[in-house]
This record gives sequence, structure tokens and C-alpha cells, in this order.
Amino acid sequence: MSVATAYRHLHADAVRLLSQWQPPDARQQRLRADYLTHLAAHPDGVAKAGPPAHLTASALVFDADLRRVLLTHHAKAGLWLQLGGHLEPHDPSLYAAAQREVREESGLDGVRVVPRIAQLDRHTLVGAFGHCREHLDVRFAAVVPAGLEDAATASAESLDLRWWPLDGLPTQTADEVGQLACAALAVVQG
Repeated sequence: MSVATAYRHLHADAVRLLSQWQPPDARQQRLRADYLTHLAAHPDGVAKAGPPAHLTASALVFDADLRRVLLTHHAKAGLWLQLGGHLEPHDPSLYAAAQREVREESGLDGVRVVPRIAQLDRHTLVGAFGHCREHLDVRFAAVVPAGLEDAATASAESLDLRWWPLDGLPTQTADEVGQLACAALAVVQG
């Protein structure tokens, strides 16, 4: 089975999700158009085994009070980032991929991922990412039920996993995560 065939349902889901999404500003509108152009050119554009630039899914996880976010100190990137990663052929949707990534990278079950795009982010990769050169990340918002926050445990992909207050985000990624937090809060609260 070809990569494009194995990921056909995720490619269709990505096109549907992006086509229906109403971006909040011109920058996000341009990214949405770029993602759709990429998908039109690459039937395998949602797979890690596809082109060096491909879609990924992530989620910014909030505590129940919406005052802190759970970030992973990503081993390959060396940065504090939201939870997320590559789509797998058994994922039924991008939303489901984000849910799976949250579960795998935090050990938390029962996290509520909101099934609406919060933000898009296209970034070039540096470091030991192998074939991957660029991620077209589809970002979601998620909330941990009260009382489960302390059950979070780091995965092997992470150097650490920690709750960060929204007004005290890690310096290296404060701007990026802060912008994502604003977009994700709008989805959670709206």
C-alpha cells in the first residue's frame, strides 16, 4: 500500500477541516491557503514518510482553571513546546491525532481536546529530525479535568514535562506559546 493510500482519509480530513475553518486574521488565512495548496500538490502531504514538509497535529493543554499550560521540553528541538507530532495511518482524523499525541506525551487520559483549529504554524526544523524539514502544524486547544494535572508524566520523546503559568512562559518560546495560548483560549472559551 502506498503512503498516499494509507493516509488518504487523513488527507481528506485535513482538506475538509482547513476548508471549513474561518481564520481569525490575514496571517492565518495565508497559512490556510498555503496548507491547502500543499495538500493539493501532495496526496501524501500528511505523512512523515511523504514530502519533507508535511502536516502535524498538536494541542496546547490547559489546566482546569485555564491559568497554566502543559509544555514538553522537546528532546530533538531542545525547546519547551506544546504536545504534538506526526499523524499515524490509524488516526481517524487530525483531531484524533492531537488527542493521541496528548495521551502519549503526557500519560493523561480524559483530556478534552476541542475539535476546532486554534492556530496554524508552519516552521522549519533544525536539529536531528531526519527526513523532516518543515512542519505544517495544525494546533488545537485542550483542557485537563480538575484533579488530573499532577498525573502528567513525560514520555521518552521529552526531556521534561511541566506546567507553566500563562504569565511566566519559558523565555525561548514565550512569544510563540503565548500567541498559541491566546488563540487556544479563544477556542476553549468561545
